[in-house]
Amino acid sequence: MTDDHRGITTANVTKAYAGVGRPAVDDVSLHIADGEFMTFLGPSGSGKTTMLSMIAGFTPLTAGSITLDGQEISRLKPHRRDLGVVFQQYALFPHMSVARNVAFGLIQRKRPKAEIDRRVSEVLELVGLSAMRDRLPRQLSGGQQQRVALARAVVYQPRALLMDEPLGALDKKLRDQLQREIARMHRELGMTFLFVTHDQQEALTLSDRIAVFNEGRIEQVGTPEDLYERPETLFVAQFVGESNALSLTPGEVTIVRPERLTLYPRADPVPSGHQRVGAQVTDIVYVGDHSRIWLRYADGARGCAVLAAGAAHDHRPGDAVTVAWHPDHQAAVPAAERTAV
Repeated sequence: MTDDHRGITTANVTKAYAGVGRPAVDDVSLHIADGEFMTFLGPSGSGKTTMLSMIAGFTPLTAGSITLDGQEISRLKPHRRDLGVVFQQYALFPHMSVARNVAFGLIQRKRPKAEIDRRVSEVLELVGLSAMRDRLPRQLSGGQQQRVALARAVVYQPRALLMDEPLGALDKKLRDQLQREIARMHRELGMTFLFVTHDQQEALTLSDRIAVFNEGRIEQVGTPEDLYERPETLFVAQFVGESNALSLTPGEVTIVRPERLTLYPRADPVPSGHQRVGAQVTDIVYVGDHSRIWLRYADGARGCAVLAAGAAHDHRPGDAVTVAWHPDHQAAVPAAERTAV
């Protein structure tokens, strides 16, 4: 099999529900390469979870097809697709030990006992829970329970691992820790990972590529750097990180990220070759190592500059400033109706 056929491919996949005007997923075609970490990112109701559910086999397609390593799987039952799945709810068996929970899939597949023992030991080592193999789920923290769920999903070596908002119930510190653990697991296993989240920072941190969903369609697919530095639509620019959306020319919007901006008192000169617009400082928020300077531009649009904490001392709410940036640090997207995201 050629590399082009390995991985997950969706062709014109659509999911429509009776009595609902817009399809939940609308004609989506996408290839997820073998071994890739792909994230579906988007707001609630954008279609990302429905898309994962169709790949997993829990939701039937209205139209289109899904292949895994060149094999059509659209009509296979979920357990026949050889995919591991992890949800936000851990769904562990409360009466079974950690080791027994992890072994469950292998036992169902009637694998030899020696193989089961070996694989369970390997994945518990992978997720750092070897010392807790005999504990019950209620004796574990939320983060430890999620590690058990991850171990259970990969123990039988599926062809891909699908994760739907797996860290959504955890606090920020634990989320950050488990993000690093998931990234390490991906490197060590070399398996295709498909991850669904609405958290932009999580997507940027983990992914090889990101597919940004909006109203059932994919707005853009690219690396984290592509989406952040070179957004192709206003939606992507506003959803993936913060942006200043400036109407400098008819028919398009100029996008500049907050950390790319420099502020000058209105009467001060600006370096040659830089773009510039006038604005008023509306608020200043101190965030430790930096400050966020909130701005109102002449056309009424609002934006933000991120400055080193010390540099913010030069500005006060109400100040008239010149906002400047180098043209290399801007992107242009087609003008569209501005919607809050």
